Amino acid sequence: QLQLVESGGGLVQPGGSLRLSCAASGFTLNAYAIGWFRQAPGKEREGILCISRGGGSTNYADSVKGRFTISRDNAKNTVYLQMNSLKPEDAAVYYCAVDLGVRNYYCSGPRLRSVDYWGQGTQVTVSS
Repeated sequence: QLQLVESGGGLVQPGGSLRLSCAASGFTLNAYAIGWFRQAPGKEREGILCISRGGGSTNYADSVKGRFTISRDNAKNTVYLQMNSLKPEDAAVYYCAVDLGVRNYYCSGPRLRSVDYWGQGTQVTVSS
């Protein structure tokens, strides 16, 4: 069964840090294009990070650039989103996603253009 499972969300004070995990099963995550999205209440889901297939390019949204960093543990088939200097406006449900296709373009800026599988989402709350 192909799936993505996220974890690591929670409540953090402004200026704090969290690390989200996205673990894949049924396929090798680092072989495909990956995206992170977030959705705040009443807002559309926005792409904040996109890595093209093969890792040739990594695009961050301006709103998170310099604060969020992606990393991988291939042995665990997991990617991580390290989030530092969190702001109240970062509060949202965060989703990882994967595109299993072969395409000319995988990312539209920080947004993964095509999604085959979504994680279930993990809530991040930033509040004092």
